[in-house]
Amino acid sequence: MSDQRPFKITDARGGTAIPVRVTTGAERPEISGKEDGMLRVRLTAASASGAANQELRTLLASLLNVADSAIAIVAGEGARDKIVSVDDLSSAEVEERLGIAD
Repeated sequence: MSDQRPFKITDARGGTAIPVRVTTGAERPEISGKEDGMLRVRLTAASASGAANQELRTLLASLLNVADSAIAIVAGEGARDKIVSVDDLSSAEVEERLGIAD
């Protein structure tokens, strides 16, 4: 039996919820794939500064072509594992825009 959770971006009221695992200290911000049921994101900002959360919101807003205000960290703000909500996009739209659709 596998301990790995299946990766799943889910539809939520008014948008989509994305499980995210953040790694800081990267050379450039990027989506590095899917692993352990999470979207893997590499950021340049230091995690303790709070700048990493803003960089995450900015990166996702840019990649998803939505306003920064459409992105919110709804769980895990101080942790590397987070739940991010995206307003007004379905899970299929998010997967397509991030280039991670199966």
